[in-house]
Amino acid sequence: MKVNVTPIVDDETPLGDQDPPNHVVMVDIQGLRYPVRSALDPSYVHKLARYVDVTMDAASTAVPIGESTKLAVLAALNIADECFRGRDDESRIAAELVEKAGELERLIDAVLNKHST
Repeated sequence: MKVNVTPIVDDETPLGDQDPPNHVVMVDIQGLRYPVRSALDPSYVHKLARYVDVTMDAASTAVPIGESTKLAVLAALNIADECFRGRDDESRIAAELVEKAGELERLIDAVLNKHST
């Protein structure tokens, strides 16, 4: 089984500028070995695989033995939940920073106006 992993691309990177997968990294998840074709650093691919493996181990307590598809779906839902919560936190923090920057700008303007008169 080949699993293609592509690097996460930010909004500023055109799709045509992405690096093509250039190597295969063997990873172990739930006792099975998978070749992962990727342009990502191999140590990062191993880190991702370990994370998936640990998440699947944690989810396995809720899934009967032998139901690997349900286990994979439950683990994927847990990982997606973490991803979405992280994005929400990032958005909230970014909004707070913009608000604080605005407050600082108003304070600096007030001080400059006070001293320029």
